[in-house]
Amino acid sequence: MALDYNIIGERLKQARINKKLTQEKLAEQLDVSVAFLSRIERGSSFINLKRLNQICSILDVTEGEILNGVSKDSNTYLNKDLSNLIKNCPPEKISLIYNIAKVIIDSE
Repeated sequence: MALDYNIIGERLKQARINKKLTQEKLAEQLDVSVAFLSRIERGSSFINLKRLNQICSILDVTEGEILNGVSKDSNTYLNKDLSNLIKNCPPEKISLIYNIAKVIIDSE
């Protein structure tokens, strides 16, 4: 699956706005130019994982929220991933996963 830098940029921009930071302030904290940050937010510039981690740290969001659009606080966090994982398992492993999950859930 290829990364959609337009969507990533839009999510970063929204996280920056939610944090009430201007592009100038965020660029200053990252020690990058405003033009570079603007290109990232428009999806016209690639972003490496190290830079993504820096930005997410400043904006108090997870990389998963930016890359997948799913918050770890969401009720549906990992549902799709778990479903896909189980879909490819043989029946005996599905039964084992179910039994383990049931023990964990029942122990709360």
